[in-house]
Amino acid sequence: MMTVEEIMTVDPITLGADGTLEDARNLMTQHRIRHIPIVDREGGLLGLITQRDLLAATIALPNAEESSVHQYESSVAVQEVMREKVDSVEESMELRSVAIKMQQTKIGCMPVLRDSKLVGIITDSDYVGVAINLLEQLDDVDPPEFDDDGDLF
Repeated sequence: MMTVEEIMTVDPITLGADGTLEDARNLMTQHRIRHIPIVDREGGLLGLITQRDLLAATIALPNAEESSVHQYESSVAVQEVMREKVDSVEESMELRSVAIKMQQTKIGCMPVLRDSKLVGIITDSDYVGVAINLLEQLDDVDPPEFDDDGDLF
């Protein structure tokens, strides 16, 4: 049985509740991520902000010029936009059950907690990595067959 701990991202990029939407966007761009857990000073999970949340927060601006979006994002704290009700998991949880929950609830990530403190994050991208690994193992066991011209059967 595989557990969350085996594939989760350890020590994910985080923000405090007083971080701005601009901070969140910059971190997402810099680290090529779509989810940022929002934590308190002790590492307790307060919420989550996603790329989709950022888009929703700025798309409704009446004057969506680049300068007004920048001004808005630099003045709004993530705590005003973040999701406060966030499903989380523990490191020891079975990977398959977490995957099923993520698929059924259509969420892209789940923060991983230990003693109520954030220790990681598991995302749909982590599961894609597992799928790729399994597919590579299948290819090693049963390689594809090619005809004399090098075309795949």
